[in-house]
Amino acid sequence: MTQPKIIPVILSGGSGSRLWPLSREAYPKQMLPLAGEATMLQETVARVRDPARFAAPIFIANQEHRFIIAEQMRAMGLGDATIVLEPEGRNTAPAVAVAALAAARRDPHAAILVMPADHVVADPAAFAAAVDAGARAAAGERLVLFGVQPSAPATGYGYIHVGAPLGEDAHAVRGFVEKPDLGRARDYLASGAHLWNAGIFLLPVGLVLSEMARFCPEVLAQAKAALDGARRDLDFVRLDAESFRACPSISIDHALMERTERAAVVPVDMGWTDVGSWSALWEIGAKDADGNVAVGDVVAEGAKGCYLRSAGPLVAALGVEDLVVVATGDVVLVARKDRDQDVKRIVERLKAQGRAAATQAPQVHRPWGFYQSVHAGERFQVKRITVNPGEKLSLQRHYHRAEHWVVVNGTALVTRDGEEILLRETESVFLPLGCVHRLENPGRVPLNLIEVQSGAYLGEDDIVRIEDVYAR
Repeated sequence: MTQPKIIPVILSGGSGSRLWPLSREAYPKQMLPLAGEATMLQETVARVRDPARFAAPIFIANQEHRFIIAEQMRAMGLGDATIVLEPEGRNTAPAVAVAALAAARRDPHAAILVMPADHVVADPAAFAAAVDAGARAAAGERLVLFGVQPSAPATGYGYIHVGAPLGEDAHAVRGFVEKPDLGRARDYLASGAHLWNAGIFLLPVGLVLSEMARFCPEVLAQAKAALDGARRDLDFVRLDAESFRACPSISIDHALMERTERAAVVPVDMGWTDVGSWSALWEIGAKDADGNVAVGDVVAEGAKGCYLRSAGPLVAALGVEDLVVVATGDVVLVARKDRDQDVKRIVERLKAQGRAAATQAPQVHRPWGFYQSVHAGERFQVKRITVNPGEKLSLQRHYHRAEHWVVVNGTALVTRDGEEILLRETESVFLPLGCVHRLENPGRVPLNLIEVQSGAYLGEDDIVRIEDVYAR
């Protein structure tokens, strides 16, 4: 049997709450450049860009992130990806089922390479070699996992118990262990017979669909109904919500991999981490002589073993040890490094209090660009608005506020009650309460402007959309 064509499947549905406040539900960690200049999503896609080996990718994504993903792919010059939107997260088994069904419609002889969007791989060449080895095992009718050689007795990862060799590249799977205690993790490290489960799979679509029909038929049936009932929404595939919500919420490991006799594991040492905490970023970061990792506007004096990061104000650390300090425009997190797994408890508490900072970042992304509140007071608010080249906001009106727009740089085409006004740097326009208006960037560079809102109510829900190119 010849090696199948590989279709990358990128799972991008997580919220990354343990990396709050930089990662938030509205803009989670995979969308951020946490471990390099590119975002984690872009780094994941870059590992499977070779057209000689990989077909166009399929994304299984949170519907709230669809425009962010599309923009990041556009920035990479990737225009042929399929972005499938989940109405809500149902764990990885339904996502894999949808991806396998979609891939089978492209090519019933293909294999899917399933990858989370938020992992770091320091050695892409080792990853590529492991995928080649996995493809050989998959050609022998195997469902392939990738097991990472452990470097420490980690208790936060699942482990794969390695069985007998299957040729020179892969091994049978003897069993799985969920996040062991420290004693067992030390035993696994010493034995050499256990690997970290990286959550990356290479699956021949015919085999994975037949095995899912055998072991988790309800997942497969509801995933098929969701895909059959899907509709096109601009460049996206929106799954049928009722069918997808009826899928059991279960991981692909529990639903299939722990039950099938066709599982195989390929060992790989590729500098892998799932970046599940701030201390994980500290571990892979470039450290100074005192063991500190500093990112952004940071000054450290007498600090040791700290992770210090600023995406906003200056962070100054004096005489502290083993701390995580992360500052954004609206939040400062201070935590002991050994307690960073509990950051999500802070997020849950803020959610219970109805605090926007739990889920929303100061910079709010939209399909046309983003906006950010600069200052707010009684009956007024000042915002920065950035519109990407060629993009436009919806044609809209407000019932409770007037707006004044001042162009900082770029060119703005403003529609106001049927009148078109072209504005350049330092020019401005007033939009009285109730007028029908639209903002557009007709230029080739980003448009930046300052918006001053005034009125009795300034909430984002005071928008009546009359026409919207993004079908919101």
